[in-house]
Amino acid sequence: MSRCLGLLGGVGVGAAVHYYEALAAAHAAQGKPLPLVMVNADMPTGLGYVQAGELKGLATYLAELIARMRNAGAELAAIPAVTPHICFNELTPISPLPLVDIVAPLAEHLRAQGIRRAALFGTRFTIESAMFGRLAGIDLAKPRADEITAIHDAYMRTANSGQGAPDDYRALTAMARTLIERDGAEAIIFAGTDLSLLFDAGNTTFPAIDCAQLHIEEILRAQGL
Repeated sequence: MSRCLGLLGGVGVGAAVHYYEALAAAHAAQGKPLPLVMVNADMPTGLGYVQAGELKGLATYLAELIARMRNAGAELAAIPAVTPHICFNELTPISPLPLVDIVAPLAEHLRAQGIRRAALFGTRFTIESAMFGRLAGIDLAKPRADEITAIHDAYMRTANSGQGAPDDYRALTAMARTLIERDGAEAIIFAGTDLSLLFDAGNTTFPAIDCAQLHIEEILRAQGL
């Protein structure tokens, strides 16, 4: 039986559902049950810490939720959202469970693929912080100020509603082409797991890297599957 995962939901309900479905399908394909516990974080609370730059406060809040999952039997934890990883350095030392990082597998994948220049789709905090400064050696094409706002707003609408809207899909597709053609991005990094509600392998018409998929694969390895 694989290790029991604690999945911290609520920081993107649609993202947590996406992770749950993918993890369950992977276990079913191996003929194994999925050992899983979940808690629900309050998105406005977490976002408030992020907006205020209170990384220690955010880390403490997440650690308390992770403790609940540990008490329910979880052996490791994962956060199915990119933005909360802004406090990863503060959270790791106080987390009651080992954390499966979302940035490390992305950095490894970019190096393996030889990608030197890319652009980020996600929240304003993720884009403006250049993935929290943890993508060493990667040149990030930064969207213009109005473009960052448009990407952030489309992302938050998707995260809050738990579903993708056709208008947001079209707008972000056009934005991706602009960043590739104007700014020389070799790929668009989906640095927000709720983007899986808008884009999939069948409808993505530009080079893209899915953080969520890389994270899910890393979780499965950590579970021993």
